[in-house]
Amino acid sequence: MKRAEQVTFGGSALNRAAEIRGDEAALAAAMAHPDAACLLLWRGKVLMHGEHFERLSWIMMAHPLIKAGPGGDVAFPIFLGFEDDGAPCFALDISKWEPAGQDLSSVGAFVDRSEQQHPDIAPGHVFVELRRIMTRLSPRDAELLATAKAVMSWHKTHKFCACCGAKSEMVQAGWQRSCPECGGQHFPRTDPVVIMLITHGNSVLMGRSPGWPEGMYSLLAGFVEPGETLEAAVRREVMEEAGVPVGQVSYLASQPWPFPASLMFGCAGEALSRDITIDPVEIEHAMWMTKEEMLQAFAGEHPTVLPARKGAIAHFLLENWLADTLD
Repeated sequence: MKRAEQVTFGGSALNRAAEIRGDEAALAAAMAHPDAACLLLWRGKVLMHGEHFERLSWIMMAHPLIKAGPGGDVAFPIFLGFEDDGAPCFALDISKWEPAGQDLSSVGAFVDRSEQQHPDIAPGHVFVELRRIMTRLSPRDAELLATAKAVMSWHKTHKFCACCGAKSEMVQAGWQRSCPECGGQHFPRTDPVVIMLITHGNSVLMGRSPGWPEGMYSLLAGFVEPGETLEAAVRREVMEEAGVPVGQVSYLASQPWPFPASLMFGCAGEALSRDITIDPVEIEHAMWMTKEEMLQAFAGEHPTVLPARKGAIAHFLLENWLADTLD
């Protein structure tokens, strides 16, 4: 698909400089660089500024918040790479900060429109939910935030060695955890997920999960199992969730999805039947929508269906399907 990397979080050719992650001298020089800066995360939210929170807030390495050391589930700032101008980029989690008198009721909810202002950061630079602002980001900021958020999430849930259970330590500039007891080495994981544009003639298969906002539908999706190809995962997931057999399957595009750490493989599949039998444990409802109905939904004029979330690969695939640009 020629437009594959235009999807949100599609990449920006960031120089990740993996070769210096184990080089203490090079990392120290990067942290001491006069233009070195750090992005901050707090309980999964990201520090942003701008009229519509479209700009990433960078904190210089000399800032007291950085100098104070770990404020979350990481022991030191994670090295992300170098900007095109050579400026080193880092990320730090400060989730131990407890906002006093600020709105925390929706933090972690499916929809979080709250904003948290840290007292040591300039007004207007606030923590916001990444889903809320992801379509406003430049490709570089999107890649940096997706990377930082996914790696931070991994550290939060992988503090102990999977081999012996001992507490592990961050090494390799945050890109590895090492066990001091048994020597086990652990690396950030990415969960492969297939998301399927399943069509039958002029219609596409749409479904919704329990607990989604009213009217929200999307393409079917599911995790790839061990020993499974993408094509097999597409056929299995569609059959499990909607009871629809799928024939030919082709790959379209991928999207890093840092909620918490997945890689979405967008695929196209041809349904062999229109009969739907849902698994109510998997999904709440599924249905076929024609191109005309989907155009109506994208225009916000459908009586019952909302358009797919902007920024998600489902929206990207449906948009290109409607425009006949799945080339």
